[in-house]
Amino acid sequence: MSETIVTLKKGEGRTVKSGGMWIFDNEIESVTGDFVNGDMVTVHDFDGYPLGKGFMNRNSRIRIRLMTRNAHQEIDREFLRGRVRDAWEYRKRTVDTHSCRIIFGEADFLPGLVVDRFSDVLVVESLALGIDRLKETILELLKEELRRDGISIRGVYERSDAKVRENEGMERFKGFLGEAFDTSVEIEENGVKYLVDVKDGQKTGFFLDQKYNRLAIRRLCRDARVLDCFTHTGSFALNAAIAGAREVIGVDASETAVEQARRNAVLNGLEERVSFWRRDVFELLPELEAGGEKFDLVILDPPAFTKSRSSVKNATKGYREINLRAMRLVRDGGFLATCTCSHFMTYELFIQTLHQAARSAHKRIRQAEFRTQAPDHPILWEAEESSYLKFYIFQVCEEK
Repeated sequence: MSETIVTLKKGEGRTVKSGGMWIFDNEIESVTGDFVNGDMVTVHDFDGYPLGKGFMNRNSRIRIRLMTRNAHQEIDREFLRGRVRDAWEYRKRTVDTHSCRIIFGEADFLPGLVVDRFSDVLVVESLALGIDRLKETILELLKEELRRDGISIRGVYERSDAKVRENEGMERFKGFLGEAFDTSVEIEENGVKYLVDVKDGQKTGFFLDQKYNRLAIRRLCRDARVLDCFTHTGSFALNAAIAGAREVIGVDASETAVEQARRNAVLNGLEERVSFWRRDVFELLPELEAGGEKFDLVILDPPAFTKSRSSVKNATKGYREINLRAMRLVRDGGFLATCTCSHFMTYELFIQTLHQAARSAHKRIRQAEFRTQAPDHPILWEAEESSYLKFYIFQVCEEK
């Protein structure tokens, strides 16, 4: 098969030229050479200047995902070994690696691929056709790197069941890669134990990106009354309890999540101080307010209310509503920890929404801390899709 050359239109490719990884369908002037979807192609600027290599898929609006800026680089086993080794070495320097995200797609220069480690299990999510072809080799190389550090992986589970795969012309897939194993995995993070369901839990089974944000709320929890909304598997609630909170209530609409949170509380011997309720947060918060309830700390860790630009307006209303209600439930001088995990809810828009919520609640908010995702989810500048989590801690005060 001859080399395929993709030439960009004049004036296009701004994202790639400034450090990004994606080339969109409307940026391409011509394609020369034979290829099938998922093949590696060489990208040229309009004047023939080589910009790099990436894999191409005509089914996707993201037409090319760049793998390297060296147009002469072979994307072979040794190239992939270097990418995998760099990713693992970075994690060893920046995070607790017992459970962490080892590969984070574009931010690790392996676009479309996510690999999480939960103790001795790997969970993989493949969202692009080109990287899907390389997936097994990458996983083999990753296990080799881990063995060099004395880490033995007993199993790999794939969670490529996201709807976005259909945009690539791929079917959703969920299942074992290799031998079957018990998919309930015990991990420990910040001294808290969790049972992670890698088969049926949300995303890859556990939200590793909040690792150090969970740690950050601990100093606010001693002898506190805490409300943890959208608790999922109870992670913020359990961190509050282990830090000395006198009472913690965790709330989630999912019965499965609540049951798992209760099991995690028992696992840590915290069931006497933490209770979990199956309730809709949007319904519960007004009820608590009407009942005169007050908390020293309210935590809001909702799922992404928007996964596209078209639904941002409605999502904004949702974020404003829950933050307004939460602020009214915080005692004077207490704290609110609030976040959004939506890439499309920009920093500026989230700030504006929080301002509006505070004004409507007749509260003054003092920012104590701003945080983002844990370092095992690195933010690659100019690859804006890698930056998504915004996490604030505010002191909430009555208007004075």
